[in-house]
Amino acid sequence: MFRQHAMRYGLILLFMAALPAWAQVSVERPWSRATPPGAKIGVGFLQLRNAGASPVRVVGASSPVARRVEMHVTTREGDVMRMRQVESLEIPAGGTFELKPGGAHLMLVDLRRPLAKGERVPLTLELEKGGALQVELRVAELGARSPGH
Repeated sequence: MFRQHAMRYGLILLFMAALPAWAQVSVERPWSRATPPGAKIGVGFLQLRNAGASPVRVVGASSPVARRVEMHVTTREGDVMRMRQVESLEIPAGGTFELKPGGAHLMLVDLRRPLAKGERVPLTLELEKGGALQVELRVAELGARSPGH
């Protein structure tokens, strides 16, 4: 009996390890802010949850509303907050990584048009070990600090 259960659990673990990274990552609360006419930069915020046993890296992003999407983090250096572009974002095994105002975020660079409150903006997140996540950012009002603002 024990051997049968051990074998079953072993097969389940093997199956889970073989799952592609995108199957283990979910996206919660994807949102952006409306932009004023003529704005060339927009933002993207969301929470990434990794149900897998290994870290997962987001290595790129794209959207049809921007010429490119960059990943940025904000750090404090003394009394100064600095933003810098990064090559990847790591979602810890069994954990979450949040992109939020004042922290890590996506920058939608060279917008093709303004983002309007209430619309949904398509976004693709590329994962290091293959696969992509399709997301829709819900656009909140100009200057919003949270998705429901």
